[in-house]
Amino acid sequence: MPELPEVETMVRGIAPVVTGRVVRSAKPCRCRYRPLSIVPSPSVIARRTKGTTLVSVYRRAKRVVLELSSGDRFVIEPRMTGLMLLSDPPDREHLRFEWRFEDGEDYTGLWFWDRRGLGTIRLFDRDEFERSLGSHKLGPDALLMTVEDWKKIGERTRRPIKVALLDQKLVAGIGNLYASEILHLANVNPQTSASSLTARQLKRLRESTQTVLETAIRYEGSTLGDGTYRNALNQAGQYQNAHKVYDRADEVCMTCHEGTIIRMVQAQRSTFYCPVCQPGRTLSPTRSGRGLG
Repeated sequence: MPELPEVETMVRGIAPVVTGRVVRSAKPCRCRYRPLSIVPSPSVIARRTKGTTLVSVYRRAKRVVLELSSGDRFVIEPRMTGLMLLSDPPDREHLRFEWRFEDGEDYTGLWFWDRRGLGTIRLFDRDEFERSLGSHKLGPDALLMTVEDWKKIGERTRRPIKVALLDQKLVAGIGNLYASEILHLANVNPQTSASSLTARQLKRLRESTQTVLETAIRYEGSTLGDGTYRNALNQAGQYQNAHKVYDRADEVCMTCHEGTIIRMVQAQRSTFYCPVCQPGRTLSPTRSGRGLG
């Protein structure tokens, strides 16, 4: 589930603690569950990282990047259930990878925990990083997009705007949950073609994206009913308490107090919206064939 706010929260949680630390070891944890995708091999990772300094921690779309003094970069993609933790994992059975540091400060290590094992860990050199995650591979970061960036989305696709928001080549960082919340705040129907958005709607989308994502970061992300997402210290986020439409199907809209939240499926993902706040073409709400969250 981690999207931009959750990954940004992970980065902000671990960066002050691990930046500047010397790597003693970087290796997979013993785990009897589904193997994590880790590239290159553990022996190569160990050889390339031992004794290097972790010089920077930042986010690239929905990925955590750990930059080393050698120029190599760990790229961690949490996907559905991955967490970056400094302490107190939900359990030790699903610890997948650990970084240990030379000095004896309060936090001696950093862990990647993943209950479902869908996340990935890659160690890239500079050129590999640019080829895989350069600007030609990902769209502009959702937090930094200008109105002109939003206009380019409409020029590139006629797909419904909700579907377009999930395309990381168009917008980097937005996932399913926050797409619904952003469109609701912007009063844009999720089925509206991206190519038909007006200048006023584009401006509202830019403003709503920044408002929703920055607020979610301030509340340290959304921890849903399954309790999967946790911050670096294994504490729940709080933004789920501010959701206006996500996972509120058949409830009265908290914004207008008139409409009833509709759930439908777009591109095999659940979409939630209010037909009063977000007028436009309306399909019958989905009652079966549940989409992914």
